[in-house]
Formats: sequence, C-alpha cells, structure tokens
Amino acid sequence: MAFFVHAMQQITAVILIKKLYCMKTSIVTFIANLDQFGKKAVRFGIVIVFLWIGGLKFFTYEADGIVPFVATSPFMSFFYHHPEEYKKHVNKEGELIPANNQWNVDNNTYGFADGLGVVLVALGVLIALYKVAPLPSMIASILVFIMTLGTLSFLITTPESWVPHLTDHDWGFPFLSGRGRLVIKDVVILGGAIITMSESAALYLQRKKTQFE
Repeated sequence: MAFFVHAMQQITAVILIKKLYCMKTSIVTFIANLDQFGKKAVRFGIVIVFLWIGGLKFFTYEADGIVPFVATSPFMSFFYHHPEEYKKHVNKEGELIPANNQWNVDNNTYGFADGLGVVLVALGVLIALYKVAPLPSMIASILVFIMTLGTLSFLITTPESWVPHLTDHDWGFPFLSGRGRLVIKDVVILGGAIITMSESAALYLQRKKTQFE
C-alpha cells in the first residue's frame, strides 16, 4: 500500500512539472509574440507625449519651464530676444511674477513656445496617422528623431541639467537634476522614433509595391 501511494505521488509530481513546463512555454511564447503590440504601444506613447506636451506649450508655466534650455542652447537661443538675462527672470512652477511675465513677453518666450507647440502637436498627429499617410508619418518620425537629439544636447549646453554645487558633495556629472532627469528620458523617444519611422517606411513601400503589381 505504501508503495502504491509513493508511486502515485511521483506520478502526480511528474504531471505537475509537465504542466508547469507547458505553462512556462505558453507564457514565453505569448511574450515572444508581443513585438507588434510593442510597436503600437511605442507609437501610441509618442503620440500621447507630443500631443500633451505640445498642447501645454500654449500655457505660461510650460513656456517658462523651457527657458533655461532654449536660452543656453547655441542652436535655439536666437529665438529669444534677451537669452542672456533669463536667470534674473525665472518663474517657479505655479508662480506668476508680473515683472518676470512681462520679461518673457518681451523675450519672445511665449511666441516661441506657441510655435513649438504647433510643431509638436502636428508631429503627434502625423505619427498617429501612419496608416492613412505613411510617408508624411515617416518624415514626422525623422523630425522627432532630430528634435530628440536637440533635446538631449541640453545635457551639454544647460547647466541646470546637473545638480549645482551648493552644500552637498553630490553635484555635477553624473548627478542629474530634475531638469536633467526629464531630458535623459528622451533617449527612449529616440529609439521609439526609429521604430515608428521604420514601420511607416515599410508600409509605404508595401503599398507602392502593391500599386505596381
């Protein structure tokens, strides 16, 4: 009797191991087939970010927030009238000082932010419409890639991207400030733009090929 019970326990254990192995294989297979879903998730993420952030560019606090990046960039500072004066007129988020606000008006801070907002929203829309217009969508992804390189350049040109030397021992490189941590995340968008431009280009070529067949 004891032998029979022991044998049944072994059989049950073997069956359980096989079920767990099959379950593991099924889960791994499911994950392995998520690549297409992943591409859609990446595209959706880029669209949401560009539409949302682009829309916020029309609001004062967001326009104020990008001033240090634009004012210190050798590629963008020419959009401002007085970029060298920005440190004297910094508004914190949620803060509105009339004198600083007027300086930003005179500096073209809000005019530049409005233009940038239009560009970001337009890019977001074009990337979303890749099935309707794959070639313009591909071009939009290329522009996102280029713009993201520009954003990452702020790590070099903007001192506020790094923790300042105040009283803590941790400052400068590699200690990213709040602004720096915001910028470094664009590495993900950089990779995502490659995926979306490649997918849009493939769809465009596929449709061109179908037209000639």
